[in-house]
Amino acid sequence: MSEQECLDDTVLLFVGGPLDGRVEVRPARHGDPLPTVTHVHLHDGPKVVSRYDLQELPGQTGVYHLRTPAQRSGRNGTSAPSSGRDESAG
Repeated sequence: MSEQECLDDTVLLFVGGPLDGRVEVRPARHGDPLPTVTHVHLHDGPKVVSRYDLQELPGQTGVYHLRTPAQRSGRNGTSAPSSGRDESAG
């Protein structure tokens, strides 16, 4: 690997959720970082899905921020409606 390739690698930081504090170096040969990363954690309980959105910073650095529930949207790009009550209740 050449020195130029190492200089073009991207440093990615994760903020919030289960990946909080993780630092990842993405080699330049893999191309630009993805705009959204989905992390699925499987354990004894229910499956936990976390989504992180990329905020690009100057240079070869980016920060993935945990997507909050208010930022989640329905399939058509609009906010998913919520009735505020549990539909399975009696």
